[in-house]
Amino acid sequence: MAEVKLAAQVRTEFGKGAARRTRRANLVPAVVYGHGAEPVHISLPGHDLMMALKTANVLIGLEIEGKDALVIPKAVQRNALKGDIEHVDLLTVKRGEKVNVEIAVHVEGELAPGGNLLEYVQNTLLVEAEATHIPESVTVSVAGLDAGASVLAKDITLPKGAVLAGDEEAIVLQVVAAQAEEPAAETEGEGAEA
Repeated sequence: MAEVKLAAQVRTEFGKGAARRTRRANLVPAVVYGHGAEPVHISLPGHDLMMALKTANVLIGLEIEGKDALVIPKAVQRNALKGDIEHVDLLTVKRGEKVNVEIAVHVEGELAPGGNLLEYVQNTLLVEAEATHIPESVTVSVAGLDAGASVLAKDITLPKGAVLAGDEEAIVLQVVAAQAEEPAAETEGEGAEA
């Protein structure tokens, strides 16, 4: 996974008014925390941050007042109507450190014939991986699975260096039979005698 470099500015103003002024300047308020250090309140360039966050679990290299910090996004708050990023919590990581992250589950292959449907019970999987080598996703083959079949977390082959961090027995995907509606009862002739 490539590292994205962003220049950060330390924030000295706090509260709603300060956050609004920051956003009007096309910056996003953020907090960097982790490793027992005091949280650092920063502002990041809005467009560059938005582009970086298009990659799940992106590794971000920050430059804060001449110091470098390696972070991953922990929480992203978006505007409910516009979808704009309003605030980001960033977790400090070190090279070689293991972190728990959720990665996307993708499927490939065709289910067994017969009108079966694939149900995602979980669309992400919690894994432990090195902070600098976080996989973007995992692909699961559902080729030939029939109704009643399920894929457990422990059955999924993870990318090299990733270890399952969640419940091994958790159902991730399951195949269900399509339910057909019963034909409506005919009502012709009823009520005509009255």
